[in-house]
Amino acid sequence: MEKSLHLEIVTPDKVVLSETVDYVGAPGFEGEFGILPNHIPFLAALRIGTLHYKVGGKTSDVFVSGGFAEISDNKVSILAESAERVEDIDVERARKAKERAEMRLAQERDRIDAARAQAALQRAIARINARNH
Repeated sequence: MEKSLHLEIVTPDKVVLSETVDYVGAPGFEGEFGILPNHIPFLAALRIGTLHYKVGGKTSDVFVSGGFAEISDNKVSILAESAERVEDIDVERARKAKERAEMRLAQERDRIDAARAQAALQRAIARINARNH
């Protein structure tokens, strides 16, 4: 039996992470789920949040902004709209994005603008929380 997983996190722009890991915990749309070696194959939608992975007892985090997780043959493939390692998050930039989104929500011009502002606000808050975790 295999004792590790290969984790790959990909966005439309780049490969964010490609590493052999012991465990993956991901923010599923229906709730957080965990993956250990030899897990059954499945596909899951991801929500905005923090993905955790362990290597040799050390836990690391990656912010993901939605997407999908595919688990098969001891490989966890994360296809995310955007993703960044938590240590790379610019908290000041995230705070400014949060403030802009809150201002757009306060103006609430139309439903489309409000939905886009709400999504931007959720991403900014999740990035700040991930970095401060």
